Amino acid sequence: MSGMVGRRPPEMQVAAVCLRQHNGEKQVLLITSRGTGRWVIPKGWPMRGRSLSGAAEQESWEEAGVKGKITTKACGTYTYDKVLESGLAIPVEVKVFKLDVKAVHDDFPEAQERTREWFAPKHAAEKVDEPGLQKLIRSL
Repeated sequence: MSGMVGRRPPEMQVAAVCLRQHNGEKQVLLITSRGTGRWVIPKGWPMRGRSLSGAAEQESWEEAGVKGKITTKACGTYTYDKVLESGLAIPVEVKVFKLDVKAVHDDFPEAQERTREWFAPKHAAEKVDEPGLQKLIRSL
């Protein structure tokens, strides 16, 4: 346990990996992050009054404009360092839920701020930066 002195547990976020079947092939929806334009999945902080999966479902709507059926149990987790406005980076653990996409809307809260694109899981895994998320997407 040495080396962990004074380390707080990582902050927690929730995310949704948005999936669909297209021409018999599984596809993963990626969106660009607002700050850096990197490919990411919809994610955010837990919301008061919503379950973790419910918060992930809400992020999918706000950030990617998709609606569907979300799992109540996380399909995995990954960690990344979130850089705060102060420039400080904090470790964040992200609980990921699967969202089976039923509808894709063009008019959604962050439509002007993000690009979204469907990828085969293998290609989606290559597009995201976080090794833990790459592994999770490959396992779909």
